Amino acid sequence: MSMLLWLAAVILVIVGIITLIQGSVILGIVLIVVGLLVGPGGVSIFSGRD
Repeated sequence: MSMLLWLAAVILVIVGIITLIQGSVILGIVLIVVGLLVGPGGVSIFSGRD
């Protein structure tokens, strides 16, 4: 499960960076923040408070 979250986080951050470069600043920042939150190193919304 953590590998899947890590992969989703990487994809979200890369898409966010590409979106920033293309000029959509707010959407790019949102995608990067969501990618950092979903990743295993961040505050994962899928893991419980064990």
